Amino acid sequence: MRLSQLGPQFTPHQTAPAIEYVDAYWRQLERLHPRDEGTLVGVPRPYFVPSAANVSGFAFEELYYWDTYFIARGLIGTSRERLVKGLADDLISLMKRYHMIPNAGRTYFTSRSQPPFLTSLILEVYALEGDKRWLEHAMDVAKDEYRTVWMGTNQPNWRQVFNGLSRYYDINVLDDLAEAESGWDMTTRFNRECLSYIPVDLNALLYKYEADFAAAALVLGEPEEAREWKKRAARRKAMMRKYLWNEDKGYYFDYNFMTGRQSEIWSLAGFYPMWAGMDSQNTAARVYEHLDRFEAPGGLTTTAKQRLPHSTFPTQWAYPNGWAPLQLIVTEGLERSGYHTAAERLARKWLRSNLTKFEQGGQFYEKYNVIDPTGEPSPGVYPAQVGFGWTNAVFSQLVRRYLRPEEYPVTRHTPAARLRAFVWPNKSFIPIPTLKLIAKRVKT
Repeated sequence: MRLSQLGPQFTPHQTAPAIEYVDAYWRQLERLHPRDEGTLVGVPRPYFVPSAANVSGFAFEELYYWDTYFIARGLIGTSRERLVKGLADDLISLMKRYHMIPNAGRTYFTSRSQPPFLTSLILEVYALEGDKRWLEHAMDVAKDEYRTVWMGTNQPNWRQVFNGLSRYYDINVLDDLAEAESGWDMTTRFNRECLSYIPVDLNALLYKYEADFAAAALVLGEPEEAREWKKRAARRKAMMRKYLWNEDKGYYFDYNFMTGRQSEIWSLAGFYPMWAGMDSQNTAARVYEHLDRFEAPGGLTTTAKQRLPHSTFPTQWAYPNGWAPLQLIVTEGLERSGYHTAAERLARKWLRSNLTKFEQGGQFYEKYNVIDPTGEPSPGVYPAQVGFGWTNAVFSQLVRRYLRPEEYPVTRHTPAARLRAFVWPNKSFIPIPTLKLIAKRVKT
């Protein structure tokens, strides 16, 4: 295979400054606040905020739920790997205190949550630590989150609303706040009516919860419990197939349960089932056929380019913007389905976006214009953020996974061994430094 088929190629001269920048920037994002301070909620272990104070006067100076998962992914395989378990413990502490994991670590963010990645983080910690007692305790907390928050049928967690499927929600029952829980604030996906939609990504994540509970039950010697969780996952998959899958188009779409119609917005949420291990090879192949709707010079657009009703409301989670977590979700989904060349090509395109803007301004950013990697992204409802946690983390993850030795600089931060991927029983990707050790733990 020609290297040109794998996307942009780099030199150590290009990558070294950005790698050094990311490693140094973690110090600006790390916090330790074990006690409440005003509206800031205390958590027991060190954590990382998405962005630090900047010239705009606005920054995300608290722990965020789904940001924490992606940040943890970027720390695994580095000198800060020791902090990953603490990140999971912080989320667990929030769940115990509030009976939900808030959108972020502020008292005014407790009306909603964010996309659920707790089981994914727990399994990655177990892969690193091998502590079955901790795994059992952590999964019990995640089961509480699953039942209380995501499968709730009335206030304050009125999310399970349609044939066992769930929606994003906010206790104030406001569409825009429910959209904030989705993490895609704001997007064209929900047409400002988020409460009426059954989202593809959320239900794929809940399918993964059920599959992860089954996998953990097997590790903990509970085969009967594992069978029950597998049945739940199969029921969710059947309902998603019935309502969220479009057989004619060969793709997943959010479903408006109030109108009984699927959305017409093509979004990267349609790749979440592939990442979660839900798709058969045939389904994955059909989803893959639509990759060109999103692929751009600088990575993947969040939604496809479509004619939409004119709106003056900023929709930063849409075309032409690309976001780091979605690049990782899609590339890992493609990897697990066997589309390795496409995954590497897309990863390298995203790295080029990061490096292009870094060469221009010496910083990493919250979002990128992947149609024109030298241009500016569409704005959001808040000032643009720099030095962003999950962008740094995904860059770090993709660099370690895809760069060849001749592209990777020799620096004091170069890992002793390249990051490898361990496949958990439900086929989700868990980054670990020592494959043989973790494989042994799963067998015992």
